[in-house]
Amino acid sequence: MSTSYLPRSSFPPVVRALLIANGIAYLIQVLQPGLLEWWLALWPLDAPEYARGYGAMPQFEIWQVVSYGFLHGGFTHLFFNMFALWMFGSAIEQAWGSKRFAQYYFVCVIGAALVQLAVVSTPAGGLPVPTVGASGGVFGLLLAFGMTYPNRVIMLLVPPIPMKAKYFVLIYGGLELLFGVSGPSDGIAHFAHLGGMAFGFALIQYWLYSGRARRDRQ
Repeated sequence: MSTSYLPRSSFPPVVRALLIANGIAYLIQVLQPGLLEWWLALWPLDAPEYARGYGAMPQFEIWQVVSYGFLHGGFTHLFFNMFALWMFGSAIEQAWGSKRFAQYYFVCVIGAALVQLAVVSTPAGGLPVPTVGASGGVFGLLLAFGMTYPNRVIMLLVPPIPMKAKYFVLIYGGLELLFGVSGPSDGIAHFAHLGGMAFGFALIQYWLYSGRARRDRQ
């Protein structure tokens, strides 16, 4: 997808740092398969408690609610997440400033992880399946873009039709909810995507309320 909106800088500092960090992490994933996933992917809370250590059974650790957002399941997964991070994130960082953008992005990543942990468990008699990807943060950025620039036109890749950002966000969010509830076995963390959007929306509302409250006290 592409957008008619072009930010003043194509690679503001936080977006640039995230792109580099995700790229480096993926390179390590390729060179050392399984190593980063073992320690940094988001593992279910009820993963069986076997002996710890690389080569045994991985466990959930608290840092994974952030670190999983830097890993990806393949080049295509990485490419589309980084493309969306660059396209939507650059515009939002320019509009909000780097500090607020970074706060928002990581709240979305963590929120997506918490929702994923709440809805996913290890199959009975099976092995735990980890969650990886920056999609929770990216979906939060998608929501932020739709709320900040509701009438900006986004050109979809499939199908190739133009659409206002506010409608794109609503349609995409609705599809994620539908796929999450219907439970297709596509290996996609639909509820994590929704979690990123939900926590992002809550944070934006908190900022708006806090801003109004400060103005009222003046």
